[in-house]
Amino acid sequence: MRHKRAGYKLGRPVDARRALLRNLVTSVIEHERVITTITKAKAAKPLVEQMITLGKRDTLHTRRQAAEFLRTPATVKKLFDTLSTRFGQRQGGYCRIVRLGPRRGDGAEQAMIELVGSELVKRAAERARQKEERLKAMKEGREEGESK
Repeated sequence: MRHKRAGYKLGRPVDARRALLRNLVTSVIEHERVITTITKAKAAKPLVEQMITLGKRDTLHTRRQAAEFLRTPATVKKLFDTLSTRFGQRQGGYCRIVRLGPRRGDGAEQAMIELVGSELVKRAAERARQKEERLKAMKEGREEGESK
């Protein structure tokens, strides 16, 4: 029996499991949304939340701790610059797991792990891009009318 044995083994030795989770957490912070299996998402969720909590403290020590765990300096910068300000007033629950159904190849249950509020950020960026395109089209339309 597995009494008092917390965590997920994921069918890997310790070093491979640690590398997998580090890569997954780095991807979630970088892209704000990753599709993986349910078990991997459940294993990565506490680590993502721990990294965001480190980002909210923002000291030299926490920056070094995050840099030790995350793979790229860009994700460390994003963690401390954008995500810590976004989740500054939130007391936890920074990411969610959404089940997507079975994978086509092997039937493994898929899940999407995403940061809360990332859909709003992506939607706002999309709206800003569309607004920019509309303004550009209007400006080109005016220039064509003046030249005729």
